[in-house]
Amino acid sequence: MAATAAQIAQLRRMVAEPTSGTYSDDELAGYIESYPLIDVDGNEPSEDDWTATYDLNAAAADVWEEKAAGVADSVDFGADGANYHLSQKYEQAMARVRYHRARRSPTTHTLVKWPEERNSAELYPWIGNLPEPDD
Repeated sequence: MAATAAQIAQLRRMVAEPTSGTYSDDELAGYIESYPLIDVDGNEPSEDDWTATYDLNAAAADVWEEKAAGVADSVDFGADGANYHLSQKYEQAMARVRYHRARRSPTTHTLVKWPEERNSAELYPWIGNLPEPDD
């Protein structure tokens, strides 16, 4: 399923991106669709009954991170008695990244042990630190 117009509009507000800005609706929809969530009925995104539910905070963090990269080379300088602190743009954008990353939906991951553990008695039938029986 695709991101709705309402979700795209909300993401635009979250990233301070005007409607005629740098990002098109399709680009923002791509960010949104990168973070599908389990819906309110417990359906996984891969299931047919899934209702399109996305993590907008995670998408917003990605957009802010890209915006920060665009101003990362800004430097502070002084000219004609005035000081210009252009590095604040980067710092503010990264603060927004941290803000939205802290509010993203929690996720879980299943760890799979590999390689499979085999029975140690089959591999090591003799244990050297056990006392030997007296015969």
